[in-house]
Amino acid sequence: MAPPDSARAENAPAPRQLAFYTLVVVAFLAASSVPTPLYPLYQANWQFSTPMLTLAFALYMFTLLLALLTTGKLSEYLGRRPVILLGLGIETAAMLCFLVAQDLGILLLARALQGLATGIATSALGAAIIDTDHQRGPILASVAPLVGMGLGALGSGLLVDVAPYPMRLGFLLMTGIFVWQLIGLRGTRESVAPRSGALVSLKPTARIPVPVRPTFLRVIPACIASWSLGGFSLSLGPVLAKQVSGIETALIGGAMVCLLSLMGAAGVWRLRRKETRHILLLSSTLLPLGVSIVLLGVMTDSIVTLLLGFGIAGPGFGGGFMGAMRAIMPLAPDGERASLMAVLYVVSYLSASLPALVAGFATQQFGLEPTVYGLGGYVILLALLALWGVSRQRVE
Repeated sequence: MAPPDSARAENAPAPRQLAFYTLVVVAFLAASSVPTPLYPLYQANWQFSTPMLTLAFALYMFTLLLALLTTGKLSEYLGRRPVILLGLGIETAAMLCFLVAQDLGILLLARALQGLATGIATSALGAAIIDTDHQRGPILASVAPLVGMGLGALGSGLLVDVAPYPMRLGFLLMTGIFVWQLIGLRGTRESVAPRSGALVSLKPTARIPVPVRPTFLRVIPACIASWSLGGFSLSLGPVLAKQVSGIETALIGGAMVCLLSLMGAAGVWRLRRKETRHILLLSSTLLPLGVSIVLLGVMTDSIVTLLLGFGIAGPGFGGGFMGAMRAIMPLAPDGERASLMAVLYVVSYLSASLPALVAGFATQQFGLEPTVYGLGGYVILLALLALWGVSRQRVE
């Protein structure tokens, strides 16, 4: 007779559980970037405007943020596994919506469900990874999302170019992966004992403690600049790559997002043992340098220069959020870290979604190239502001 779930969970090796949870994070973020190379196809087939294209991305971010703010602490009360199970279930439903989508309305529904699922699962998965391994967990929780985002965009772009059913196949594969993970979740060990208070925990709490505010104001421009660049690359990036290269291929757009994300992950990994001030200074230097090269690529219609710029900006993209988090989180008094983390998430996801949404409408009004110059200048200005703030006063 097969042993019960609880017995199997107790015998589950920690390295295997750590790998499983890390792969679930990679899958969630890979799925989030699978639609990115498909946006030009959706736009051509369904005849909707560029603002609607960026709305699809922004809707994902808004629902993700809403879920994070309301369910971010839910796994502390229900346990990690039930919350991850809920997120995986909704994510699978989102993949099925993508599979059957025939118009913009279903696409928007799929993106909203996907944001909701990712927001529900993100906090529980991050906590489960750290519960499983206190030493390797934090760095894996930081690197896995960037790796997933890059692989999802690159894989989707490749499938669009070389495989049949370009608007469906990627989501079919992701559906299979999520079903496998739903089954695999049964073999994991629960690390939190359920307790009462789950409904009360759904009340959003977001506050910056007074001792944190001066440092928060100095370092947050680096975080905003990083997420703004990430949001732009995931929404309008493939359209930009297509215009600059002049080539009808989805792979270049996917490669651009992949390059930014994987270089961001590499930056987080290489900088993980550096001082916070060093991370922020390097991030605030590489980000404006990389974006300047991106703008040069747009100006000269050079796809090589464009990709080079994203590659240089990548470590700044990854380091901006990590540096800001490491600078402010230790300053929060006991009991206020969760609300401060909520503020950081609010700022980050709004920084990714709002500029991308504004850029979508600006593209309609002024054209893609002037919009890219404007957004690029905005990111450069914020990164230089962070560089000035961190260089003026020591950040531990």
